[in-house]
Amino acid sequence: KLEMFRWATQMATKVELTISCENLMDMDVFSKSDPLCALYINSTGSHWYEFGRTEMILNCLNPKFAKKFVLDYYFEMVQRLRFCVYDIDNDTYDLSDDDFLGELECTLGQIVSNRQMTRPLRLKNNRPAGCGTITITAEEITDNRVAHFEVAARRLDKKVLKRYTYNVSQQLTVMYNNLNPVWTPFRISLRSLCGGDVEKPIKVECYDHRYNGSHALIGTFKTTLAEMQAEFEWIHPRKQTKKNYKNSGVLCVKRCQVQKEYTFLDYIMGGCQINFTIAIDFTGSNGDPKSPQSLHYINPEGYNEYLTAIWAVGNVIQDYDSNKMFPVFGFGAQVPPNWQVSHEFPINFNPSNPFCPGIEGVVDAYQKCLPQLKLWGPTNFSPIIKHVSCFARQALYQNMASQYYVLLIITDGVITDMDQTRAAIVEASRLPMSIIIVGVGGADFSAMEFLDSDDKLLRSPFGDVAARDIVQFVPFREFQGSSVALAQSVLAELPDQVASFFNSYKLKPPRGPDDARPPEYSTLT
Repeated sequence: KLEMFRWATQMATKVELTISCENLMDMDVFSKSDPLCALYINSTGSHWYEFGRTEMILNCLNPKFAKKFVLDYYFEMVQRLRFCVYDIDNDTYDLSDDDFLGELECTLGQIVSNRQMTRPLRLKNNRPAGCGTITITAEEITDNRVAHFEVAARRLDKKVLKRYTYNVSQQLTVMYNNLNPVWTPFRISLRSLCGGDVEKPIKVECYDHRYNGSHALIGTFKTTLAEMQAEFEWIHPRKQTKKNYKNSGVLCVKRCQVQKEYTFLDYIMGGCQINFTIAIDFTGSNGDPKSPQSLHYINPEGYNEYLTAIWAVGNVIQDYDSNKMFPVFGFGAQVPPNWQVSHEFPINFNPSNPFCPGIEGVVDAYQKCLPQLKLWGPTNFSPIIKHVSCFARQALYQNMASQYYVLLIITDGVITDMDQTRAAIVEASRLPMSIIIVGVGGADFSAMEFLDSDDKLLRSPFGDVAARDIVQFVPFREFQGSSVALAQSVLAELPDQVASFFNSYKLKPPRGPDDARPPEYSTLT
């Protein structure tokens, strides 16, 4: 039997924004301005809609607004915000007839990564208004409790097929041919498990898992987190009326412990930096960059699949890197001046400083280096993974949650050094590091999906098991025309990877009020 666990869907993090201004322009003749701040959100890329307004404060050039904005925060999305400050002169709801004092446009990611951000207000033509500043303070609204479980089962009903699942949305363990499994410990947030209410009923179901999706129910029971202790019988609804039927198996709860953990936003707001590295496949299978059939061919609009992936992921990540300097490497090409094949060369050809300024700098360096290379092979991932691992290992030795590394690999083909890559990923799984692989073109990417070990943890050729799943793979062809969906898909798992890694090492955020809040423990059983 194949034993698997999954828990419920992820929920958005709530962020509360507090607004204040200083040195606003005085637009009134006989008194001071009466300011109000309106928040607009851009969710489609072109259309702005009003999300809400603060109260209006009479005769004040340094307002501290009491009304706060509560937003859903998604790490994997670029959430564009515009704060507009007006001097209210009448009782109408329409702001077009009130004096405009200035605005700030930014992303929610920029705000939460700084926790508190002060910027000058600007006029609508984007010129500095010289009319004061706006300060936005972000606080996370969350239940950061996590339940830690150690569970086992015994005497499960034997089914015809050899697969069995215990239904929850995140797969945690896989076991074969075992009617009395002991699962590896796992954790799940209380928000996902029971909405933060330990008295809320929880339905636990056992299934015989089948590839065609027609999973067969083994049994079910209901309980609450507060009652999650000892043993529970799985009962099949259609069997319970049969004579001499007792149960379809027993779930044994060995441990159920609730612990407060730091969240992703605790770490980001506390000063943790996300260090973004890009690796680009320049092997010959991409085709001649001068040919329109090549994956490296840049179309008249200035794009190809590589650039689209860089823009999609980079535009989200860059908000969490304070200096926005990104090291970018190529692999699989013959590099001047010696024309030796390299699997780890800086695309700006400066080994001592491989950094590119912002995503625009990455794109510029890519476009400039492409004509200077000879696309070759093979497709080796392990050198660049080991390169980034060196920096992640140094960060771990600091014993601080101040640095986390994300490696984006964009490739068109099958990995040549699979064994070395598996070993490098298993080693990296014990470091503050995640790997995103975007497959471009129409190649067979089944090997990549093997590395993205959602069903069971990856093993090295030597038998070592990864400490956690750090690889997320997506084929670009599934997101043609939707760079936003591409970014959401590849980055959705990253916040939990960051938070769970640092929590597993009991590392606090580097700074901020959370330093005074140690994790608290409460044992339910």
